[in-house]
Amino acid sequence: MVEKIPADSVGIVSYHDLEVREALTLACGQSLPGYNLRYECYGELNAARSNAVLLCHALSGDHHAAGYHSAEDRKPGWWDNMIGPGKPIDTRRFFVVCSNFLGSCKGSTGPASINPATGEPWGLDFPMVTVADWVRTQAVLSDHLGIAQWAAIVGGSLGGMQVLQWAIDFPERLRHAVVIAAAPKLSAQNIGFNEVCRQAIMSDPDFHGGRYYQAGTKPKHGLALARMIGHITYLSDDAMGKKFGRETRGGKQLSYGFDIDFEVESYLRYQGQRFVEHFDANSYLFITKALDYFDPAAAHGGDLAATFAQVQARFLVASFSSDWRFAPERSREIVQALFRAGAAVSYAEIEAQHGHDSFLLPIPQYHRIMRAHFERIAEEQGL
Repeated sequence: MVEKIPADSVGIVSYHDLEVREALTLACGQSLPGYNLRYECYGELNAARSNAVLLCHALSGDHHAAGYHSAEDRKPGWWDNMIGPGKPIDTRRFFVVCSNFLGSCKGSTGPASINPATGEPWGLDFPMVTVADWVRTQAVLSDHLGIAQWAAIVGGSLGGMQVLQWAIDFPERLRHAVVIAAAPKLSAQNIGFNEVCRQAIMSDPDFHGGRYYQAGTKPKHGLALARMIGHITYLSDDAMGKKFGRETRGGKQLSYGFDIDFEVESYLRYQGQRFVEHFDANSYLFITKALDYFDPAAAHGGDLAATFAQVQARFLVASFSSDWRFAPERSREIVQALFRAGAAVSYAEIEAQHGHDSFLLPIPQYHRIMRAHFERIAEEQGL
């Protein structure tokens, strides 16, 4: 429970649901007979509709990016340090929207939703979704909100990939693209990590071929393992060393067994158990596959510059020095391709010791860069 809502918070917020009744044909060739998108808004849309900012979330994120759903909430939205009055994305100037993408388990249509053809949860029968599919549904949401062009579209990690896809597919619909800790496609190593996580889930005896809803079970062990593996990749070696080192749990002697000996073991098990409480295993499978499939340059023979030939947005690309999951050189690939394509692009490599998760944290240099960028956008639009 939050003792007092901070003055620079967007405060108590509520979500909205957009029910789309038209069928959606997906990149995989299958279709959804309508779908729901859950989203939240912060700030006010101005009369010219020129101050709208779209946020794109990462793998385990959702529509709840800032503020609190009630005074009983212990934690605010996932990017609350960045969004609010006086914060880098200042809601006194900008109207901020964040939607939960398809395939997730946080309110938008996904594997746990009811398949109207069977009356049962979709499970693994849910059609495969891609980053391009998510962007198309976000464009539908844009139309619903009456936003013809976004002042900026912003995202970190998988969210940054959505920003790239937006700039490619709807070049006239965004003025600024902010791509943080992302990559133009996954490396073999990253695909490998995702596959290990998926196998941890699918080999759990409680998985039941994805129909664990009907079986009244949940692949808790497999999903917790997947989260533990993923969490290691989000942190840097330095960050884990500084936080845990080789400290034993509670300062106790070694057990010389397979119980928890080290603080890092305790932390990872806690992260896994907590994740199981609020995330769906099938959603994890579909979202990691969408990550694996992302490769917009494939349509241009692998030429990323050719892929960016039609972009119109001005880009800010940011990376973090200790991020080894999406290392700075992957961001520089994006920057170099944009430069070759003749796009307007700025690049910042931020010194941070927190690994990939740095994009979620209130790192001073990071906040200064974001604040300056959004102040320029505000000045450009006369906000």
